[in-house]
Amino acid sequence: MARYTGPKTKKSRAFGESIYGFDKAFEKRKYAPGQHGNSRRRKQKSDYALQLMEKQKAKYTYGVLERQFRNLFERANSKKGVTGEVLLQFLEARLDNTVFRLGIAPTRRAARQLVSHKHVMVNGVVTNVPSTALRPGDVISVRGRSQGMEAIVDSVKNKSDVRKFGWLEWNPDKMEGVFLAYPERTNIPENINEQLIVELYSK
Repeated sequence: MARYTGPKTKKSRAFGESIYGFDKAFEKRKYAPGQHGNSRRRKQKSDYALQLMEKQKAKYTYGVLERQFRNLFERANSKKGVTGEVLLQFLEARLDNTVFRLGIAPTRRAARQLVSHKHVMVNGVVTNVPSTALRPGDVISVRGRSQGMEAIVDSVKNKSDVRKFGWLEWNPDKMEGVFLAYPERTNIPENINEQLIVELYSK
């Protein structure tokens, strides 16, 4: 299963925001990477460049590679509703993202690893495919013998209140959560202009 393993801070600097969460290195240098640092005057970006950057930002934020992202867009485009919003809903419904949102893992990258190493179950069945698409009503839980793992215990203890994600429900006693529904766009906190992505793929 391929995934991006390059420098995270450099990507955040390229997009002008910390897409992987709080990053000390990014806070010190909030300008684009390059030999001349912040001194170089940068040209105004074309419409295509802005659209491409927004697509890349969404890909790296959710940890999805090009082919997967294109397939998700085509699925979203075939559904009823606003294509850009449906695309983000599909990204939020990925298993690795939901494990992250529930607080079982501190980052999406860590969530992907937990799923790949068979620490997570969906509806009582061990699932090791991070891209698994969840449906409303699916139950996501930590495998019994994995519930005492230090990394999981610490993450759950330090997690922010999952109630702010209205489409998820978390039971700390059972170490399980429920994917209640696809989220509304206004409830998705990611700073992504999905309309630019739609325009890019519509060319």
